[in-house]
Amino acid sequence: MTKASNRKPLYKQIREYIVDHIRQNKWRVNDRIPSENELSAQFNVSRITIKNALQKLTEEGLIYRIQGKGSFVSADASGEPPVYSPPGTLNDHLIAYLMPRLDNVFSANLLNGIEDQLAKEGYHLLFRKTHNSKETEKELLKQLVDMKIKGIIVYPVNGETYNEELLKLALNHFPLVVVDRYLKGVETNCVCSDNAASGYEAVAHLHQLGHSRIGFVTTNYEGTTSIEDRLLGYEKGLSEHSIPIDHRLRLILPNGPVEPNAAPAGNLEPLRRAYIDEIKAFYQQNPDVTAIVAVNSGVGFNVMEAAKESGIGIPDDLSVVFLDDFEYSAHSAIPPTCVSQEETNVGREAAKLLVSIIEDPRQERRKIVTPTRLIVRRSTALVKESALRE
Repeated sequence: MTKASNRKPLYKQIREYIVDHIRQNKWRVNDRIPSENELSAQFNVSRITIKNALQKLTEEGLIYRIQGKGSFVSADASGEPPVYSPPGTLNDHLIAYLMPRLDNVFSANLLNGIEDQLAKEGYHLLFRKTHNSKETEKELLKQLVDMKIKGIIVYPVNGETYNEELLKLALNHFPLVVVDRYLKGVETNCVCSDNAASGYEAVAHLHQLGHSRIGFVTTNYEGTTSIEDRLLGYEKGLSEHSIPIDHRLRLILPNGPVEPNAAPAGNLEPLRRAYIDEIKAFYQQNPDVTAIVAVNSGVGFNVMEAAKESGIGIPDDLSVVFLDDFEYSAHSAIPPTCVSQEETNVGREAAKLLVSIIEDPRQERRKIVTPTRLIVRRSTALVKESALRE
């Protein structure tokens, strides 16, 4: 009588190998697992053995298979795509949104657009501030993943690098959308306004008014793609209107909150004062500048205040364009011409994209660029001889 073998069938060993990799998060939801040929070569077994293992996993709902594309990790044991999902917990319809701070109209409009669209789509929103800290951003992302949140929208912290948790989520196809800027060198879903077009449109408007000595005032832009693109658009506008690019007309201010209504006010005034003094020195060094493109409304206010303190009239001596708008701008002492980023629309599109990804995680990653809008007010005018200051 032959003794029965205790050896576990090969297809079951292959199944356990795949299950272990899923449980250890080496392969995550919607990740493609190795092909039949790859697994067959790795374990030196026949393809029929691999087929049996994959068939068993498919029946158990741990993986799903797409003809011609391969096998992928399922979201849960019901397989992909589910025909019916029973009512679940709040987290089943909970989206998180991370933002550096909420202290100006731009960030408020962005949040409103996201929340309004998610409400229409039947999702709830959890909003958290990162306080422009990479460490806080990293910890919050970890917490949200542990909460089994359905998806995340992120307005990344400024800087030349991104925290490792954000990169990990992007690379592992977690339902994630980045807003306002994008991750250079990392393919991910993102929605941002056409920052390059806004810089270009500002220059085109000033050129039409006869300006050719056009300065650009910005905070530090390295690693912040939204600002980098605005600068690129500005330089493209100069080039295409046959205006020489003069780097002496570019003023870079240190990063910091520059909106007049940013909190806390007690920490803002010394920085604002330093900005104004630097801009005044810039005017003295470049007396032939007749127009300024300000990277945002906070910088724009300081550009205008520095001009006032320097005895420079706006728009008679100096035209100014802001590369975003602000609340009640039309009621300012000198209503500024601006290129509105239409941030409410950015928020709506980000929410739409994330819901689309949640419903169809296998779709191609997308970068959505939304249009900006030039709003001409009273801070720009035809260039005059008197504007060429000695």
